[in-house]
Amino acid sequence: MPMIGFGTWRLSGDDAYRAVLTALEAGYRHIDTAAGYGNHRQVGRALADSGIPRHEVFVTTKLLPNSAGRERQALERAVDQLGVAYVDLWLLHYPPRQDPLPAVWQAMAELADEGTARAVGVSNYTTALIDALTRETGRTPAVNQIPFSPTRFDPQALVEHAERHVVIQGYSPLRHTVLTHPALTAPAARLGATPAQVVLAWHLARRVTTLPSSTHPDHIRDNLTAARLTLSAAEIHAIDTLDQRTAAPSARPAQPHPVPHR
Repeated sequence: MPMIGFGTWRLSGDDAYRAVLTALEAGYRHIDTAAGYGNHRQVGRALADSGIPRHEVFVTTKLLPNSAGRERQALERAVDQLGVAYVDLWLLHYPPRQDPLPAVWQAMAELADEGTARAVGVSNYTTALIDALTRETGRTPAVNQIPFSPTRFDPQALVEHAERHVVIQGYSPLRHTVLTHPALTAPAARLGATPAQVVLAWHLARRVTTLPSSTHPDHIRDNLTAARLTLSAAEIHAIDTLDQRTAAPSARPAQPHPVPHR
């Protein structure tokens, strides 16, 4: 799974198509979408028009919880709309009312065994809810996609996911982050980069997959080049403590948002 992916939340219509195509042409090989985003067809058209072989692009999509009992149909619809034979990662989008939905998870895992989804995971889950899935089904999610940024950093989240062998995929990497803070501007000046690129490089230093999004071609390209940056240990620590909140994603319940859910 490529460490920097392109997120498509809130992208629709021609904007979604153009942004994804620009990202693929810039070198992105990981595209994140969801049934709830309503942009599968636009993402699929960009994948096709890019001319990039299917096996070179890692595609993530998500199942809405209200598809319970219709998991197979939902997956078949997703791959049909995307114009692909399979998705690389299929996530259960969020736990409604903090219900881990073990029956839905079990159905997803069984479908993954058939190959239409290469791997399955969850999104917006706490580690307690992940543990509930493991207890009830014997299957642990490969990935948990959660909000992750300097303002939501807590090292315990990394520890808890690593203990469970669950990869963190972070979304909203720049949210609520003050890009003019010296902890970001100083390494940016040293590296000849932007503060936003420094934030993304920090994600990679913490071994967290990150999913920046933009409709601006220059920003799309700049975000990907963050992979070339190397931060010092002191710079990483300074960003770790930039604006720490008291509750980590692992400990704080993920609150469902109105659909389309991030």
